Amino acid sequence: MSGSESIRPVIGLTTYLQRAQTGVWDVTASFLPGIYVEGVTLAGGIATLLPPQPVDQVIVDRVLDTLDGLVITGGKDVDPAAYGHRPHPSTDEPARDRDAWEFALLRGALARRLPVLGICRGAQVLNVALGGTLHQHLPDVVGHTRHQAGNAVFTTSSVRTVPGTRLAALIGESSEAQCYHHQAIDRLGDGLLVSARDAVDGVVEAVELDSARHPWVLGVQWHPEERLDDLRLFAGVVEAARAHAGERI
Repeated sequence: MSGSESIRPVIGLTTYLQRAQTGVWDVTASFLPGIYVEGVTLAGGIATLLPPQPVDQVIVDRVLDTLDGLVITGGKDVDPAAYGHRPHPSTDEPARDRDAWEFALLRGALARRLPVLGICRGAQVLNVALGGTLHQHLPDVVGHTRHQAGNAVFTTSSVRTVPGTRLAALIGESSEAQCYHHQAIDRLGDGLLVSARDAVDGVVEAVELDSARHPWVLGVQWHPEERLDDLRLFAGVVEAARAHAGERI
C-alpha cells in the first residue's frame, strides 16, 4: 500500500445552530444528525464538525488548512436574498449565520481545489454560490409534493444520471434516492453541469463542476446518509480527499 492509499482524509461537515434538549438541558447547540458522520467514517474518512461562526478570512483559511475535503450538509432553505429573490411564503426563515459561513467555506474550498460534496441544501448552496437561482417551492412548479412529503418522512425518487458525468461513473445510470426537499435548482450556477434529473418530472437532482475546471465537486439534491447500505457518494468524496491529501505529502 502506498503512502497516499493509507491516508485517512479529514472531511469537514457543516452543522447548524438550533435549540436542543438533552436531559435537564435546553440550549442552543451545534447540531448534525450522526448518520452524516457515520457515512464519512464508514467510507474511510475522518469526520470533523464545522459549526457556524464569524466569517473572517483568517478563520476560514485556518479551518480549511486542516481539511482534505468538505461536505456541505442538509438543513434550512438558503436565504433568497442571496440569489436576488423575495422569499416565498413557504421558504424558511433564513439562518444567515450558516449561509455566510458555508458560502465562505465553499469559496475557499473551491479556490484550494478541495473536493466538495453538497447534500440537499448543500447542492443549493453550491448553485447559489456560483450565481445560480432556486425554485423556492417545487409544488408550484411540478404540481405535487412527492419530493417532500413532510413530517420527517423521506420519499424515494428514481433519478437518472447524465452519461459521461462524474456522478454516472459513481452510481451508474440510475438510483433510488431518498428525498426531502421542497426547493430545487432553477438557473444553473457558473460552470455547473446537470448530472442527474428526477426520472418522472425532470427536476434537477444533481450538479457538478466539469473535471477540467475542478478535480471533484458534486452536489446531490437527495440524502445519501439515509442509505448507508450504499456508500458510493461518501466513498467518492473520501477517495477524492485522499488523493488531494496525497498530493500535499
